[in-house]
Amino acid sequence: MTNTFTNAELNELKKRFVANGAATPTEQFVARAENAELWDEDGRRWIDFAGGIGVLNLGHRHPRIVKAVQEQLERVMHTCSAVISYAPYVQLCQRLCEKVPVKGPERKAMLVNTGAEALENAVKIARAATGRSGVITFDGAFHGRTMLTLAMTGKVLPYKNDFGPMPGDVYRAPYPNPLHGISDEMALSGIEKLFKTDIPAHRVAAIVIEPVQGEGGFYIASPSFLKALRELCDRHGILLIADEVQSGFARTGKLFALEHSGIEADLLTTAKSLANGMPLSAVVGTAEIMDSSGPGSLGGTYSGNPLSCAAALAVLDTIEEENILARSEKMGHLLAERFAVWEQRFEMVSYPRNLGAMAAFELLDANGKPDTTMAQALCAKAREQGLILLSCGFYGNTIRVLVPITAPSDVLEEGLAIIEHSLEALAG
Repeated sequence: MTNTFTNAELNELKKRFVANGAATPTEQFVARAENAELWDEDGRRWIDFAGGIGVLNLGHRHPRIVKAVQEQLERVMHTCSAVISYAPYVQLCQRLCEKVPVKGPERKAMLVNTGAEALENAVKIARAATGRSGVITFDGAFHGRTMLTLAMTGKVLPYKNDFGPMPGDVYRAPYPNPLHGISDEMALSGIEKLFKTDIPAHRVAAIVIEPVQGEGGFYIASPSFLKALRELCDRHGILLIADEVQSGFARTGKLFALEHSGIEADLLTTAKSLANGMPLSAVVGTAEIMDSSGPGSLGGTYSGNPLSCAAALAVLDTIEEENILARSEKMGHLLAERFAVWEQRFEMVSYPRNLGAMAAFELLDANGKPDTTMAQALCAKAREQGLILLSCGFYGNTIRVLVPITAPSDVLEEGLAIIEHSLEALAG
């Protein structure tokens, strides 16, 4: 197929017709992709360490998922599940209910399109189930870009800066983060303080937590903290909502990060790699809680589209049959080893961490402070050498790795070598 446009031509069109708010850090446009590699409209090859921000745990265009979508396309493309449903919707809900770590034994699920939609619906369900309205989230959280999920998100720039005021009855507690001086005990005390200063416990419908923060910096909540949070919720009749939009579907070496703690949520949200590139998200919860609102109260026009459901069913099969959880663990060990070497070699590299293949490290300045400028420079230097790399975090100084778990070992090594060479160049 002959390319119609060059990168330069598409950039000119973008400047004229695409809103500035829908920005991207690159001037390239992808023409095709395969597993952990991309080729842009000018034919240049790229290694992808972003994976669509955690959407492509099984890589670009995994053959099994492509085949499932193509076969579904030959049968039904869309009906709107609120008008007449179809087998893949029900089959996927069944598979999720069997696997998601929420209280049971009876569980139910509902499907929407994005992580933000899943969080919005989880809050709706929690409010209906408890008759309460308050929601507690955490500093550094990212739950979406809709108005309610922006209120729940704990980071102003670039997400919230231009869009206030935010919806009310959303409160924030400190996320346990040793690097930033927040112990598990301090985080729990922060919630207890909220009960005294802002909202009594009997008005709180839900506490929403990412077991591993995504945009907030890949900080990992300890099993002991999550167990204590579960106990606190049970004590006060508060529902615990686990946001696994980014940490789910094998990224951490388990299907869901919450499994590392041994606890179960009341509701769990998932999206991103659920359908490995197709738009789909889900809320899964205890059946009694999920059934709290009336018929027709949940869903949307495109919610649980047949093509996306078919992709998600293929994702679940692939994770099981291709040993993806073990591969995630193995990749996590490799990343941890490499990050440890960098921590020894480069003064600016600090606090490497991972849970499975959900891995990150900090960049700090000579005074030990978060170095946002250095993080931006590292990502730019990597792009010069053909690697797509993302920063994140409360201060924007965290480098995160979301390379597809299916990436061939030579491609993974090539990408890590680019990061290492970029660090060498920046270190002088």
